[in-house]
Amino acid sequence: MTMRDLYTTPIPESTWHVPVAGAARFNWEYDDGRDRLLSLYQKGKDKQWDAQKRIDWGVAVDPHNVAGFPEDLNPLAGSDLWDRMPQEARDEFGRHQGTWLFSQFLHGEQGALTVAARIVESVPDMDSKFYAATQVMDEARHVELYNKFIQDKIGMYYPINQDLAKLLEESLSDGRWDLPYLGMQVLIEGLALAAFGVYRDMSTNPLVKQLLAYVMQDEARHVAFGRLALKDYYAQLTSKERAEREEFVVEGCYLMRDRFKGKEIFETLDMPVKECMNLVDNGPVYQLYQSLLFTRIVPCVRDIGLWGDKVKKAYADMGVLDHAKADLVQLMKQDEDIAEEIDRAKAEQELAVRREEVHEAIAQGTED
Repeated sequence: MTMRDLYTTPIPESTWHVPVAGAARFNWEYDDGRDRLLSLYQKGKDKQWDAQKRIDWGVAVDPHNVAGFPEDLNPLAGSDLWDRMPQEARDEFGRHQGTWLFSQFLHGEQGALTVAARIVESVPDMDSKFYAATQVMDEARHVELYNKFIQDKIGMYYPINQDLAKLLEESLSDGRWDLPYLGMQVLIEGLALAAFGVYRDMSTNPLVKQLLAYVMQDEARHVAFGRLALKDYYAQLTSKERAEREEFVVEGCYLMRDRFKGKEIFETLDMPVKECMNLVDNGPVYQLYQSLLFTRIVPCVRDIGLWGDKVKKAYADMGVLDHAKADLVQLMKQDEDIAEEIDRAKAEQELAVRREEVHEAIAQGTED
C-alpha cells in the first residue's frame, strides 16, 4: 500500500504544476531594514520548535470524533437524515468529517510553504526576505505535524479543496510580488488562523488542542508579517492598483468562505448532497463558524488599506463587517499566550509526576 491508497478519491500520479510569473529580486542593501520587521524576524528565530518533541503524540484520538466534539456541534444533528442513520454510518461520517478538515489544513500548509518560499524570492526588500525565510521553516513543520496526525491517528486523506487550490494558483501565478503576500499572508493564513482557533477552543482532545495552539503561535507572526509588509506598500498605490487588489480580496474571501462547507464529504459518502448542504448553510453552528472565520481577515484587510466600498459591501453581504472593529494585535497576542499556557500546564504536570515518583521512591526506601 502507498500513501495514495489512503485518499478517499484517486489523486493524480503527477505533481500539481502551477506556472509562476514575475522576477526573482535581489537587493544589495543589507543593513537597511524596518525595525518592526527585523524584530519579527528575531522573534521567528527565537520561537522555532520541534514538532516531534513539543507535542504529546502518545495521546489517544477517537478517529470517529477527532476533536471530541459533542453531537450538537454536528451540522446534521437533529435532522431527519441524521436520525435515520445507523450508528455505523454516523461513525463513518465523523471519521470523514475529521480527516477532510485536517486534510485541508495539511494542504493549506503545503501551499503556505510554497508561497513563503516564493516570497523570499520575489520581495524586493531584505528585511522581508529574512522574515519569510523563518516562515518557510514554520510551514515545513506544520506540514510535518498535520501529516503525522492524519497518518497516525486517522489513516485517511482527502484531496485538496478546489476553492483553496484556485486561490493558491491565483496567488502564485500573478507576476506582481505583493499578490502572494495578499493571498497567503492575509487571506489563507488569516482564515486558517481563525479556523484553527475555533477547533482549538472547542476541542476536548488534548492532542488536538496542543497542535492547533502551537501552529497558531506561528501563524500569528505570519499574519503580522503580511500586515506590516503590505501596509506601507499599499499606501503608495494608485486608485486603479488598489481597486485591483480589492477585487482580488473580494473574490478570495468568497472562495475561502465556501472552502469549509465540506461538500466533498457528502459526495464521497454518497449522501444526499443538496439536503446536506442546506442543513449546513442554515444551521446555527455553521453560521456562527462562518462569522468567526473572518475575525482575523477583516481587521487585517482594513489595516493594510484595502478598504474601499466594494470590500465593505462584500463583508456586509457575508455578515462579517463588524469584525473590522476588532483589535488584531490583541487577537494575535491571545493566540501566542494560549500556546505558552499549554506549555506551562504540561511542565507543571510533568513536574507533579516526577515529584510523585520521588515520593514513592523515598517511601519504598524507608520500607526497605
